[in-house]
Amino acid sequence: MTWTQAELSAIGEAEELEISPRRADGSYVKPVTVWVVRHDDDLYVRSYKGEDGRWFRAACERSEGHVTAGGVSKDVSFVLEDDSMVNDGIDLAYRMKYRDQDTAYVDPMVASPAKETTIRLVPR
Repeated sequence: MTWTQAELSAIGEAEELEISPRRADGSYVKPVTVWVVRHDDDLYVRSYKGEDGRWFRAACERSEGHVTAGGVSKDVSFVLEDDSMVNDGIDLAYRMKYRDQDTAYVDPMVASPAKETTIRLVPR
């Protein structure tokens, strides 16, 4: 399954995304607000706290959950992105989208340890 252009635009233009990884028992973790960026025809999130982020650890356990942003609500799979060329594009997407935000928040999102937690959101 892929994102529609309308979904990509709506979520990609949203300032924030609510992410809820699924627990082993099938319930969802309480939604956490994160920044989301669009790169080409994909959507990405990163954990500000790196691998120490609770939502990130939960996302890695089951690799699925639910996201809401820009009026779109969707079940997704979480796919860790480790392609350095793609990650460079995601860095640029973060810098461009959040250029009006304080660099104290933006700079950590394009550096370690957040960069190592890049997750591609894949609709289910």
